[in-house]
Amino acid sequence: MVFRPVRKEDLDRVVELVVGSGHGLTSLPKDPELLAERVWEGAEVFGREVRRPGGESYLFVLEDRRTGALAGTAGIVAKVGGFEPFYTYRIETHELRSEVLGIRRRIRCLHPVREHSGPCEIGSLYLAPSHRRHGNGRLLSLGRFLYMACQPHRFEREVIAEMRGVVDDRGRCPFWEAIGRHFFGLDFPKADYLSVRDKRIISELMPAHPIYVPLLPEEAQRVIGRVHPETEPALALLRQEGFRPLGFVDIFDGGPLVGCPRDQIRTVRETRVLPASSGDPGPAGVPHLVAPYPSGVPVVLALFPRDAPEALLPPEGFGVLRIPPGAPVACAPLRPAPAGA
Repeated sequence: MVFRPVRKEDLDRVVELVVGSGHGLTSLPKDPELLAERVWEGAEVFGREVRRPGGESYLFVLEDRRTGALAGTAGIVAKVGGFEPFYTYRIETHELRSEVLGIRRRIRCLHPVREHSGPCEIGSLYLAPSHRRHGNGRLLSLGRFLYMACQPHRFEREVIAEMRGVVDDRGRCPFWEAIGRHFFGLDFPKADYLSVRDKRIISELMPAHPIYVPLLPEEAQRVIGRVHPETEPALALLRQEGFRPLGFVDIFDGGPLVGCPRDQIRTVRETRVLPASSGDPGPAGVPHLVAPYPSGVPVVLALFPRDAPEALLPPEGFGVLRIPPGAPVACAPLRPAPAGA
């Protein structure tokens, strides 16, 4: 498997891939026209000279080198906000007291937030069910962080992820039914799709004032800050990388926002630059993400010890990375070191 930037000629295969992604994956809408814009922008940006992050949208794919099939997608937005604001709800807790009744209550509220100069955001993560094995999910998700380690000037110093909230197979979302539907008059999939085409509908129709959580139906209250079952592995992986809840949820599906300083992400922090070589990794070999340095793409997996002075690539690895022996490569362990190691 190889993690690489999307190419314009990948469009038909990307369209075919995301058909199976279900509801709630807003950044990969099932619209050929919008997907074409996403793919073309995501392919072009890698060759652009960037001095500071300005809203560039990067799109990667995971390709099965044996069959040529695309197994997954992953993306990065260098900086959210700017021309199109970034919308979310901030969760706050207010304490109410009555000296007369001797009552003290802590009430949660959802405060609408509009961010014009936000952090870097990762998203667009989807792995086909047929390839959810052998560390492919880690390669697809963490390949982005190896690229950040090689090209840090392209991305804001804070990194967030909007995790997909609870939506069933029919596209019904309890959080949306309790809030958004009353203002939009649309079901969740339709509103989610329209918000991708033009975010102005959010500022025009979403409530501008705080919402008291106890006034919502219990079903909606239960899913605030929860993730879709298929998103739980992705959230667990990000926690291992150092991401933590930020106290914000998505305004459409109530999914949580998690974040971590870019340079404190485990993969970024553990990235080393070593000369590429070949050889037997021995029994101490562990899987590593490996990419040409400083380009940061493509990314493959290779086995060698954590403290190896060289990155040991399989014979075909040099061809995939298009490098000669001895060339510098960025590498990071695929998994955190065991506790106490």
